[in-house]
Amino acid sequence: MKDCPKELPASCPIHTFLEILTRPWTMHILWALGSSGPLRFGELRRRVEGISSRVLTERLRSLESRRFIYRHYEATIPPAVTYGMTKRMEDIDKVFKQLAIVAAKWESEDSGDGPERGQVKHSAARRSRGTAPVKSPAPAQA
Repeated sequence: MKDCPKELPASCPIHTFLEILTRPWTMHILWALGSSGPLRFGELRRRVEGISSRVLTERLRSLESRRFIYRHYEATIPPAVTYGMTKRMEDIDKVFKQLAIVAAKWESEDSGDGPERGQVKHSAARRSRGTAPVKSPAPAQA
């Protein structure tokens, strides 16, 4: 693997990769296709709540040109266009699955009353007021 300096110049492979993935809606689209399999345009738009048809079309064209996804066109009436993940995206699908595990774990932690949640919330408030954080007492064990 090519090592890149910390500044991530444009010539670094990860720079281009991150630039593509961090565009608005791109990760949502890839997640929808990776978790659901091939989808037609309308279904994909419903699964990516809030995205406009114009932006979805732009992102799909960009992802297709980079060979992240494929576009299958059937000349029917009306035309059927299906989008899906390419073989090269199998690696990123593994990353998405790991991200889903982390997201579920964090959501579970955030919904509970564990000390991590309270401490983070209170520490952030203290930092904004300029006071030092105070550690939460350990929960009593029964």
